[in-house]
Amino acid sequence: MAKRGQGRAHGLLRNALSWARACPRSGDGPGGQRSGERRKRGGRPVSEPISVVLIDDHGLCRRGLAELLEQRAGIKVLGTTGNADEAIRLLRDGRPDLVIMDLRMAPVDGFTLLARVRAEGIAVPVVVLTMSDLKDDLARAFHAGVKGYLLKDMDPDDVIDAIRRIARGEIVVAPLMAAKLVDLLVPGKEGKTRDDYLRQLTGREREILQHLSSGKSNKAIAQVLDISHDTVKLHVRHILSKLGLTSRVEAAVFAVEHRVSMEAGGKERTPG
Repeated sequence: MAKRGQGRAHGLLRNALSWARACPRSGDGPGGQRSGERRKRGGRPVSEPISVVLIDDHGLCRRGLAELLEQRAGIKVLGTTGNADEAIRLLRDGRPDLVIMDLRMAPVDGFTLLARVRAEGIAVPVVVLTMSDLKDDLARAFHAGVKGYLLKDMDPDDVIDAIRRIARGEIVVAPLMAAKLVDLLVPGKEGKTRDDYLRQLTGREREILQHLSSGKSNKAIAQVLDISHDTVKLHVRHILSKLGLTSRVEAAVFAVEHRVSMEAGGKERTPG
């Protein structure tokens, strides 16, 4: 057990160094893009960069990730810390778009800090970036309302892409953890295929589930589908009941893992 933990620690160190090396040495990002500007996929510049606060008790990891995000991705790092009190101050004063935090920290672990953040009334979306691939940690994190669960041994470009997607309102889970999350969210899933689940849903419900996976609110879904807000709420309740889920977050993760699309399980469309 000690050797496994030591190996993962060494892996963390190597990845932090690789993150730092992956960043250009100058202040420019790829192709001459300045750190204060980011581009969506497709090339359209966005004037306001994503802003984040990094919380991790490994200084090297904080530094490597900060350099990666700022210099390579044009993401603004408002501050980094491994101290709980300083983290609360940074979040309250900086008001970042996202907070990226580890779980296994000392003396205050990530779950305790997350509970304190919420108790302080700070509603910033939380992204977990950790070495823990334990199913229990994954479950606790999503029950606490995090928007993403990423692993520190992910490829740097995949980390950047995930952070951008979360900032757009998506729910993102490291590929290694996706199946574990579905195991947790869907009771009695053994032996069932994607189509077994989707056959329970009407065409309209699948349509709404797809919109949930992209982070849309009920109001936004109602506008897109030209149906009432109350109708959307009713469909969402039916979706959760049929899939054995308890929240919109769980439904969104289910949709992503099962690659729900308008054609999933057939092209049936029902009236709103």
